[in-house]
Amino acid sequence: MQKSSKSIAVLPFVNMSNDVNNEYFSDGITEEIINALTNIKELKVIARTSSFAFKGKQVDIRKVGKQLNVATILEGSVRKAMNRVRITAQLIDASDGTHYWSKNFDRELDDIFKLQDEISLLIANEVRNNFGHFDIQDHLVTEVTSSIEAYELFLKGRYYQLQWTPDALREAINYYNKAIEKDKNYAKAYYANLQCFGLLAAWGYMPYQEGIENAERNFLIAKELDTQLPEYPLSFVGKTFWGEWDFKSAYGYIEQVLAINPNHIDGLEAMAELFIAHGLFDQAENYARKLLDVDPLSANNHYTLAHIHYYQKDFKTALTHVNRALRIRPDLELAKHLQALCLLWLNKKEEFENATKNNPLYQLQTILFQVINENNQSLSETLIESWKDVDKERSQLAPYELFILANTAHKAEAFNLLKKYIEQRRGQIINYRQDPLLEPLKQFEDFVNLHTSNFSIDDVSELNVEKANNKLIIDPTEQIALKKKLVDYIEDETPYLDSQLNLKFVADALEIHPNKLSYLINEVMGVNFNEFINQYRLKHFKSIALKPELKHITILGLAYDSGFNSKSVFNTFFKKSEGVTPSKWVQLHSI
Repeated sequence: MQKSSKSIAVLPFVNMSNDVNNEYFSDGITEEIINALTNIKELKVIARTSSFAFKGKQVDIRKVGKQLNVATILEGSVRKAMNRVRITAQLIDASDGTHYWSKNFDRELDDIFKLQDEISLLIANEVRNNFGHFDIQDHLVTEVTSSIEAYELFLKGRYYQLQWTPDALREAINYYNKAIEKDKNYAKAYYANLQCFGLLAAWGYMPYQEGIENAERNFLIAKELDTQLPEYPLSFVGKTFWGEWDFKSAYGYIEQVLAINPNHIDGLEAMAELFIAHGLFDQAENYARKLLDVDPLSANNHYTLAHIHYYQKDFKTALTHVNRALRIRPDLELAKHLQALCLLWLNKKEEFENATKNNPLYQLQTILFQVINENNQSLSETLIESWKDVDKERSQLAPYELFILANTAHKAEAFNLLKKYIEQRRGQIINYRQDPLLEPLKQFEDFVNLHTSNFSIDDVSELNVEKANNKLIIDPTEQIALKKKLVDYIEDETPYLDSQLNLKFVADALEIHPNKLSYLINEVMGVNFNEFINQYRLKHFKSIALKPELKHITILGLAYDSGFNSKSVFNTFFKKSEGVTPSKWVQLHSI
């Protein structure tokens, strides 16, 4: 996949606090900056899962950039003490490891949201200064609570939620509730509780009705507080899609999520799953590929792509992708299940046995392998009798009993069982129309009537077509006038001699919006902001580098006097422009 120059990965900020328990805070700051940057539609931002794959590791930035397919890496640290926070951030060119921007921030904790907004805007501007135009909003972070105590408790809850274990989810709920006690209007805490309760109920780790009631209670409060968050339409997706199989409504809600954030991981995954359920595999793969573009180290995303190939009976390709998922996360049970099915269809008996031998479902998996590959069509009466109430078991990872019955002489029993599962809206068989193991049941006339989807390809608006954006256009007459105004200002006022000069400063001086100036420099003049300014710095350096009265100043000192603030940036830009190193140029022109 081609790398976009307008792309960034935010690596987990290092906790530099004396208290190791402040890890939640540095993780939270990292995630908040990732979320803020994703608000910029033309900037590719790597999702949290992939960025946090490098947490606590010594990494080569160039290798990270290649692995994540990004041009820029942001790394930093957080030191929190009492009511103060110090954040250090630096941007690195992933192609060569050059540090081209760094800054320290010391603030009162009460200003944390303003600080996150300031950092995110500075980062976005620096990426634009170096890699090309995109529009940046005036603000990327808004204050979500007036209580810093509530915010810290929310970050602690988020820290536990992202561990995705039953105990951790319960601990997350505990912290979210404490956050709500501090701020009754904290919408994000209610939405987070909703997700945690929903997962605990769906996974069977708390009474289902109790979990759903708690989820709904939190939702009813959250929706009165804020419906502009992507969590609001996302709250309906689980209910309409997985709970009710109301696919048309689910599609509408997923669209709303992606309208708020086009790279929302849960929204992209839900859209891929929706298309899979309807056998629209090209469309499903488009979304799966986009998932992998912004979150390439997510085991779940590789699993999703594997599933698309599995349902098309491309078992070899599916196995390749599911193996990648398991290399990233060996404990992903759904991926283990899909791996077993791929090996089953490919009749790789030894590999199948190695993959399933420690699985609690090993016996059922072995029977299914024998049914498919060894023509074992008969099942004992005792075995079938033991499955008579299998439709009442809600915690199945996969419906192996159904698969076995469907591929033996017991297809009638399989059809009746499938009918019960569909009436129950079982998530495990939501893709039953595409499942190769259920293909034998299509011989029944009523198969097509088991469920009629209310969604079709005709309901898809502007499928796989970029929606028209109101991209800034400057007419030719204005272009000439603005370009002259810009050049006159740069040449007359020499602002380039200030090493801290940025695009916003120049835009304010010219009294135009930064987005308009960025468009003019990048799209009309064909260079990025830093290249444009460094041309003047280079010209100034060359004008003073040969002066006899300045011979006592080093080349680097002269570069700094010309406005450059980095030795590596100066040397790289000089050699790219002149074809030789600065010292060689001075030597050649001193003769």
